[in-house]
Amino acid sequence: MGRPKGKSSGEQATFPILDQYLRYMQAVQEKSALTIKEYRYDLILFFRFLKMDLGKVKISEDMKFEDIPIDDINEAFLNRITQDDLFAFMIYLSRERKASSATRARKAATLKSFFRYLFQKKRIIKDDPSYELETPRRPKRLPKYLNLDQSVHLLQTAEHSEKASAERDFCILTLFLNCGMRLSELQGIDLSDIREDTLRVVGKGNKERTIYLNQACLRALQDYYPVRDQMPKKDPQALFLSKRGTRISTQMIQNIIKGLFARSGIDTKTYSVHKLRHTAATLMYKYGEVDIRSLQTILGHQSVATTQIYTHVDDETLHEAVSKNPLADFKKDPEST
Repeated sequence: MGRPKGKSSGEQATFPILDQYLRYMQAVQEKSALTIKEYRYDLILFFRFLKMDLGKVKISEDMKFEDIPIDDINEAFLNRITQDDLFAFMIYLSRERKASSATRARKAATLKSFFRYLFQKKRIIKDDPSYELETPRRPKRLPKYLNLDQSVHLLQTAEHSEKASAERDFCILTLFLNCGMRLSELQGIDLSDIREDTLRVVGKGNKERTIYLNQACLRALQDYYPVRDQMPKKDPQALFLSKRGTRISTQMIQNIIKGLFARSGIDTKTYSVHKLRHTAATLMYKYGEVDIRSLQTILGHQSVATTQIYTHVDDETLHEAVSKNPLADFKKDPEST
C-alpha cells in the first residue's frame, strides 16, 4: 500500500480523547488558538498515517488520505501504538513529505505532549511510547535583520509617504523597530493598553508584559492620534484601524510592511514583518548595550536560550574586535631579522 501524500487535515471529526486533550491544552496550559490548531493538525496527520500506512485498520485502496476517518479511535487502539510506530511516522515526514527539521521537531513535540497527557494525566495508556522519541536537531541559523542604515532608510520611506494612511503606517513601523513586538501583539493593541510611556502587550500563552515606549514611539503615536480621531470607529478600542474603522488585520499589516520594503528597495522575498522583530532585538543588543536577561524580558521569551540567537555578532564587530587586540600593532624588531 502506498504511503499517504495528502496534506489537508480537513474538518473531519476527531475522537473524544483527542478533543479532551485539545481542551486541556487550551484551558489549563493556556495555549494559543494557533497552537491548538497546529496540535490538532499534527495529531490528525499522525493517526491517519497509522491507519493507512501501518495497517492498523483496513481501508479501501482508492480512499483519499484526507478522508481517512479517525473518529473510531479508542483506548485499545492507543494502547497498541508503539515506539516503532512513532519512528515510522518521523521517517515518513522526512522522506516522503520532505518536512524540514523544524517541522519534524514541532510534530515530535506534539506527539510527546499528547502521549504524556494520556499516560500521566488520564492514565489511559500503560506505557508512554514517545518517552524516548528524540526531537530532530534544528540547524542553528542566524536571524536575518536590517542593519542600522537600512532601518533608517525604511523609516524615512514611511515618513515621506503620500498615502492617506502614512501616519498610521509610520507608527506601526516605528513600534515594530523600537519594541520588537510580534505581529499578533501589535495587531491586538487597544488604546487602554497605552499609559504614559508604557505599553501592555499580550504575547504567547496569553502572557502579559510591559514595554517601555521611547521618544520615537511616543512621537509617532502623537502624530497618529489626530488621524485616528477622524477615522470611522467600528472597533473604538483598537489602536490601529482600517479605513472601514475595524481593527486592522494581520494580513493588512503584512501588506503595509511589504509595501514599505518594496519602496525602500528591500527584498520582500527575504524580509518579512517578523524580520523587524529580529532587527529591533539586534539593534538593541548591539547599540543599546542591553544585557541578555533584559532583552529576554523585552521580547517576552520564556527561555533565555531563545533570546541568545539575537546575541550574534556581525562581521563588522568581529573585525573591530580583532583590530582592538592589544597585540594588533606589534611589529618585529628590524634588527632581529
